[in-house]
Amino acid sequence: MIYETITLDIADDIATVTLRRPDVMNALNTQMRAEITHAVGNAGREARVVVLTGEGRAFCSGQDLGDRTNVGDINLERTLRDEYIPMLMAIVDCPVPTMSAVNGTAAGAGANLALAADVVIACHSASFIQAFSRIGLIPDAGGTYVLPRQIGMARAMGAALFADKITAEQAADWGMIWEAVPDAEFAGHWRGRAAHLAKGPTVAYAKVKEAMQASFGNTMAEQLKLEGKLQGDCGRTRDFKEGVMAFLEKRPARFEGR
Repeated sequence: MIYETITLDIADDIATVTLRRPDVMNALNTQMRAEITHAVGNAGREARVVVLTGEGRAFCSGQDLGDRTNVGDINLERTLRDEYIPMLMAIVDCPVPTMSAVNGTAAGAGANLALAADVVIACHSASFIQAFSRIGLIPDAGGTYVLPRQIGMARAMGAALFADKITAEQAADWGMIWEAVPDAEFAGHWRGRAAHLAKGPTVAYAKVKEAMQASFGNTMAEQLKLEGKLQGDCGRTRDFKEGVMAFLEKRPARFEGR
């Protein structure tokens, strides 16, 4: 696929997907959703970490409301089913760690696109807005799933009903995102975090994702059983052997992702 609304750059085992519609604050249209889905799916096989970020002053302002001219003809259920679900599940099911580097406003579906990643890092000037109620909608793109689990029901309801701006620092304090960093340090910081993941034990990272995602539907006994299975898988990797040898030899581990 030739990308027109995003760029995909792969270097040093880091795949960076940059949303590139800065004139509309990187709003999501049909083409962009298809390109993100394709890029993340391919990058997950070619790199050891995938980063989503935006060009310009916004990460993503959500659905492009100008994408269709006649509001009465929009089938939102079909759009979510055919376009949003594949995009979001490409991120959730990506076999390597995913990161959102939120460089500015993340609103509506753009906020929930960011929150679909395994790790979210935002600059201090960034913000998250569940803007859906402003146009008579409910949070979608996974918002009603992710928010109660990350920040609790009270804050999730307030965010959805009032559509207030949540600053990056608030989001970090609430547990919505991993961390908020000063704007001047942001680019170097998220790239350093991505480089750390790219040099890590990729198989173990994939098993971490599998275990964490399963935990909400499991009993304690079921989760303990799953942990045992996944830990057994990790224990048979070359990276586990390397990690132990590096610890005993008091040197940094050189993980291969196998």
